Amino acid sequence: MSASLSRAAAALLRWGRGAGGGVLPRAGVRAASSGGQAEQLDALVKKDKVVVFLKGTPEQPQCGFSNAVVQILRLHGVRDYAAYNVLEDPELRQGQARGTWRRGRGELEQISRSIKDYSNWPTIPQVYLNGEFVGGCDILLQMHQNGDLVEELKKLGIRSALIDEKDQDSK
Repeated sequence: MSASLSRAAAALLRWGRGAGGGVLPRAGVRAASSGGQAEQLDALVKKDKVVVFLKGTPEQPQCGFSNAVVQILRLHGVRDYAAYNVLEDPELRQGQARGTWRRGRGELEQISRSIKDYSNWPTIPQVYLNGEFVGGCDILLQMHQNGDLVEELKKLGIRSALIDEKDQDSK
């Protein structure tokens, strides 16, 4: 994990032990797999440089936190990312009913793990950079505010639009 992601995770853990009083789950630690679901989720999060699991779509977010993540990415000029609407697949979001079926070569395969189980993170949206779990809205916002997001995007070969704006302002 990069230094900036480590700092963000450490700050969130300190915050979670503060006013809220509880200990947050260990983010990014994946529970033991039941079947191929973890591998399917691995493939999803590693398929693109930036992957977001959100409520709604980037064009029409269905919650304020998902909207905030979309807006932060837009501010940085990140347009080419994979977005998965968890509202279209309740098992992807919650993993409770364990009855969603997906077609695969004429066969049905039960999907029983959720993205929350996969990341061991309790909330949506969830952001992955280069296959690595970053966090939710709060972490992405913190990274945006302290400049770490620009650096992380740079590592992915993505030039933040905020750099271009800063260059224009200095001329």
